[in-house]
This record gives sequence, structure tokens and C-alpha cells, in this order.
Amino acid sequence: MKVLIIDDEEDIRSIASMSLGILGGIDVVEADGGEEGISKAAELQPDAILLDMMMPVLDGPGTLAKLRENSATKHIPVIFLTARAMTSEVEKLKQMGATGILTKPFDPTTLASQVKAILGVQ
Repeated sequence: MKVLIIDDEEDIRSIASMSLGILGGIDVVEADGGEEGISKAAELQPDAILLDMMMPVLDGPGTLAKLRENSATKHIPVIFLTARAMTSEVEKLKQMGATGILTKPFDPTTLASQVKAILGVQ
């Protein structure tokens, strides 16, 4: 399984990447912003995307909208990573097409299992 992490914070990308790769056996690709993430998603066709909510230039919801507009990426499951997990926000993201929402700070020891559970894979 291949997961693309789109987050502007290098520390978050590194921790998530190590957690998914080492503990989850997941192949991980990183992007440091929405535009780069959209490009990599179209090119690499990951099985899922972990997407930061708040990023400069193109935020998470804007990135999700562009992913859903593109026929090459509209089918890829997107899981948001956000510090703002209010019920109204969660519902809005799901209506936009998010597959799931995980909160920051996340537990690196359980991130891989949480992602797999949301995607329904072992």
C-alpha cells in the first residue's frame, strides 16, 4: 500500500512517514504543500492521501477540491490530519469527500492501524 502525506510541516511529515513505514509496512511519499501533493497524487496514484487541514497557499479543503475535480485523482481516499476536529468541521469535510479525519497531535504508534482501519484494509 502506498500513502501520500501532504503537510507543510516537515516534522509532521517525518513522524507520520516513519510511523506508517516502520510500524505499518506502508510505502510513503511526501509532499510539502497542496500543489505538489496534487501533482504527486496524479503521477504516483497512491492508495490513500493523508492531508493537512491548514497549509499556506492551498489549504487542505482547497487541495481536496482540486483532487476531486481531477479524473486521475478523484477516486483516491483522503484522510485529513487536523488540530480542529469540531463536529461541524468533520461533517463539512466528509461532505466534501473526505474518507476520514484524524486529529493532531496523533499517536505515532497507532497511526498506521488508524489509517488501515479507515481504509478497511489489514
